[in-house]
Amino acid sequence: MYAIIADSGKQYKVEEGKYLYTEKQKDKVEGDEIIFDKVIMLKKDDGQVLIGKPYLENVTVKGKVVEHKKARKVRSIKFRPRKNSKTTKNHRQWYTTILIEKIEVK
Repeated sequence: MYAIIADSGKQYKVEEGKYLYTEKQKDKVEGDEIIFDKVIMLKKDDGQVLIGKPYLENVTVKGKVVEHKKARKVRSIKFRPRKNSKTTKNHRQWYTTILIEKIEVK
């Protein structure tokens, strides 16, 4: 069974027992339980598919915050048509790792 959820303006495919990497959840700390109630689609094990308009009202996804980390470094370089003229910038994006514990259908 898997579900498609909406969080932070993005859509994610989640399954029980798998990890989800999202934008940093600022109001949560490690060990907190997190509930996603904006479930767009659910596919059950028997092949039945439920699609929300826009969200399913009787389905929730429960997870547990594992950690907050930074991703790998991304470098951006800007070249200009002059001799030895370039700018280098670096960026590391924060993300949250969430363990999906249960997909509940009421």
